[in-house]
Amino acid sequence: MVPDDDPAGDWTAPGVFRCAPDVYRIPLPLPNDGLRAVNVYAIADGSGFSLVDSGWVLQESRELLVSALAQLGGGLGDVRRFLVTHSHRDHYTLAVALRREFGGRILLGEGEKPGLEELNSPGAGERSPHLPRLLRAGADDLLRRLNAFPRPEFDVSDWELPDEWITDGSVITVGEGDALRELTAIATPGHTRGHVVFADEPGDLLFAGDHVLPRITPSIALEPVPAVSPLADFLASLELVRSRPDATLLPAHGPVGMRVHERVDALLAHHADRLEKSLAAVREGRSTATEVAGALRWTRREHALADLDVFNEMLAVLETMAHLDVLVERGALTVRHEGDVAHYTI
Repeated sequence: MVPDDDPAGDWTAPGVFRCAPDVYRIPLPLPNDGLRAVNVYAIADGSGFSLVDSGWVLQESRELLVSALAQLGGGLGDVRRFLVTHSHRDHYTLAVALRREFGGRILLGEGEKPGLEELNSPGAGERSPHLPRLLRAGADDLLRRLNAFPRPEFDVSDWELPDEWITDGSVITVGEGDALRELTAIATPGHTRGHVVFADEPGDLLFAGDHVLPRITPSIALEPVPAVSPLADFLASLELVRSRPDATLLPAHGPVGMRVHERVDALLAHHADRLEKSLAAVREGRSTATEVAGALRWTRREHALADLDVFNEMLAVLETMAHLDVLVERGALTVRHEGDVAHYTI
């Protein structure tokens, strides 16, 4: 008997949980990651399953996925397709490994193509996509500390291309007969260039990936080939989702059950506040993204920048620069470059 999902429970607890008719949430672990888990959604698809996202290619994740599918009366060979919201490793790489073994098809937003092509190019594991942006942010000390850490293992086989690139507005039919479900793919760039969400309007569901998360704000443009103005893209994508019918939020990280519009409103308000505070920090005389980030507070616990670990400090600096660039686009700030470093002024 598969239990119903409990929005008030521990969303990271292993298992399989029914969150809508023929839709099941399967949390898979993220070791050494503050998020702790990623939600994979199994949709009953006739005699098999379609999975929204797949998890990180880890033995523990594979074993938990096997166990969850067994409770649903199936196995890895019954996964017909992976509908992947974006190409971050915790969403994409287990799908690649399982396709190699069992043959399920992978579908991914077409905006992810530049990033995957970069990851498949010679020497990709030796390049840091964040180096130019951190230099632009004036983050020399942060760069030194990042460079002291060994580079993460890179296996190009984790980043094989999908079987199909999803275009904005594509309708994907899942299931058959009385269980037929039509998912509309909606391009929501920002978190990554090619992020997509999947809307099931008759079912009142939005498979939101990392675009709308119930407890945290997603990182912006943590990818091999960032967009020119990722925060502007993200805010526009939030407005787009807000303009669509409301739905139950099925996020990639965090509990299910919140309404999409409620959370989008909170995210838009959060970024409006960050824009105001970033502008105020420049008025007070700070000019680089690193200096402005140091004037702000981070996470729900209101940490100072210096209190963050080095990875989250990097995310904070890059997010601050994205806010400053939006303020330039809106005419509230100007920017000049001294060497590699961007300086923002009123």
